[in-house]
Amino acid sequence: MTDKIQYVLTVDQGTSGTKAVIFDAQGQLVAKATEPLTSSYPVPGFVEQDPLEIYQNVLAAVRACLVSFEGDLSQIVTCGIANQRETFCLWDDSGQPLCPAVVWQCKRSVEICNRLKGTPLEEEIIERTGLIADPYFSGTKLIWLYENDARIKTAIDQGLALFGTIDTWLLYKLTGGNHYATDYTNASRTLFFNIGDLDWDRELLEQFNLSGLKLPETKPSSHAFGRTDFEGLLPGPIGIDALIGDSHAAAFGEGCFSPGTAKATLGTGCSILLNTGNKRIASPQGMVTTICWSTTGRVDYALEGIIVTCGATINWLKDNLGLFAESQDTEAMALSVPDNNGVYLVPAFSGLGAPHWQMNLKAAIVGLTLGCDKHHIVRAALESIPFQIKDIIQAMEQDSGITLQQLRVDGGISANRFVMQFLTDLLQTQVVNIGMQDVSALGAAYMAGLQQGIFTDIDHLAKLNIDKTVFNPGSQADQGKAFTMHQGWTRAIEQLI
Repeated sequence: MTDKIQYVLTVDQGTSGTKAVIFDAQGQLVAKATEPLTSSYPVPGFVEQDPLEIYQNVLAAVRACLVSFEGDLSQIVTCGIANQRETFCLWDDSGQPLCPAVVWQCKRSVEICNRLKGTPLEEEIIERTGLIADPYFSGTKLIWLYENDARIKTAIDQGLALFGTIDTWLLYKLTGGNHYATDYTNASRTLFFNIGDLDWDRELLEQFNLSGLKLPETKPSSHAFGRTDFEGLLPGPIGIDALIGDSHAAAFGEGCFSPGTAKATLGTGCSILLNTGNKRIASPQGMVTTICWSTTGRVDYALEGIIVTCGATINWLKDNLGLFAESQDTEAMALSVPDNNGVYLVPAFSGLGAPHWQMNLKAAIVGLTLGCDKHHIVRAALESIPFQIKDIIQAMEQDSGITLQQLRVDGGISANRFVMQFLTDLLQTQVVNIGMQDVSALGAAYMAGLQQGIFTDIDHLAKLNIDKTVFNPGSQADQGKAFTMHQGWTRAIEQLI
């Protein structure tokens, strides 16, 4: 470390917008700006963005952030980039996009995934990449482009198409085309990356007919990727010293530094990552195996589970049923009744994800009687969030043999103290909220700061942002009640399947 005042600039490029955030050497946020980003939906199921608009969106966010920053711009010494993970771009050697960016939400490759189901190639994909053949990941959507766009097919076959997730695209543009690389976390979401060998899997690419595709160098998340002045927004070039997928950045920002630590981002849906250390663990129960995060000389793996509907359930109760005016009202409503009165809300509005994988299931409210009112329904909706997290954590523990040590949470619902206490009683372990909304940006800042020497090591990071809200399991009676209610939740799902 140095006594000189130093700051880290982070770009958190997401699906609906870009955040630019500046952190100090204590990991504290000192400036922030957000710029919205639009998506297009050319046909049902297709989701696209303009790669050049994404780049300009990043520059606009950085410009606004620097305007609000009260320090000396020369004290900003490094930059980290977190990004929406599976969204990808294709471009030529001149830096011109060959097509719109295909967003992770896009479902154009459903038929290709169905074609792969049950084949030996699907087994190879799982074995080599840790992923499943699903439209969520980049690979099958690129196969769709190859099969349906003659211009893209020709460019790939002739070795003229550069592929990259958003981190790679931004690095390429910010460095004037001089650097073409990605990190292990983003590479691990493409279906092209062998997470055991930590390199592109040429055998899979050949079977996908994508042997001619140009692919970036792969590096740890904390690495000297290149230098940029953001097209003159800074007085001089600084290092781009971290690239990392946003969910992985959140795990790192939350402090998931050791096996058994996990993070849950409670948003519209919910992404749960459990650090499994240096062990790559397969999941018989439908979790994906992925890279958690990486630094020079160290790679931590993870199991990841996805909850399809989390906060969206609360929005549905508010917007469609009008049960309350504001989402924050739900905490008091839930606490106004002693229990859920046997009511369970199974939020399968878009199917039920891991570990049940009942994607054709419909949402239902089970156990209503004339003695129930809206407070019981609201409580059941809130309880459905911890129930789903419990199901995933339980499956992860069974698959990995690793016991959950602590769950770190972020996202809007983490402010609901009823949900947090019920969750910790259900998991019978600590639930921790560091109280920062921009945890993905923080994780990228940590990574860049490690490379630059602002932060010395993982132990140093563990001592930062220690002003946390810690929820501890309640009494044995509280834990027993939560366990019994989870059994009721399991029976409710069994009724519907």
